Amino acid sequence: MKEFLSQHGVPWTEKYVDTDRAAAMEMIRASGQTGVPVTIIGDEVVVGFDRPRLEQILASTPSGSPTRNGRMPLGARVADAANYALRGGKATPGAYVGGVNLGSPAEVAGLRAGDIVTAVDDTPVNSVDELSKALKGARSNNVKLSVTRGATTREVRVQM
Repeated sequence: MKEFLSQHGVPWTEKYVDTDRAAAMEMIRASGQTGVPVTIIGDEVVVGFDRPRLEQILASTPSGSPTRNGRMPLGARVADAANYALRGGKATPGAYVGGVNLGSPAEVAGLRAGDIVTAVDDTPVNSVDELSKALKGARSNNVKLSVTRGATTREVRVQM
């Protein structure tokens, strides 16, 4: 695996989940799996050494870097907020942040697990699909996100 990633110019970090409990929990949160290896490239999670899938991901990114459409991915694991968050007994629209990758644009912007992204550059976001489309269609690499955390809503800038 190390040689494969290195040959494709992908920076990587090796973690020993058998002796590092925090790394094991991070792997399980990211992939939902307890088997190894787990490779995370951008927002893509590959369980096992699935060479065709890894090559497909790397081929769809410029120079093998973990980017999409020339932009860094957000670096947050998201799900439809309607599946996770209720307000007054009603499903909440938006993209629920389940976790944030270390060093990612999401972490730099201050996103945290439990946040709900409700808009991208003032365009409402009701689901993960809408968040993805809005990020891909953003006019600049400096994207404004409206984020609800608890009872407060704030705006953050994400450098993609």
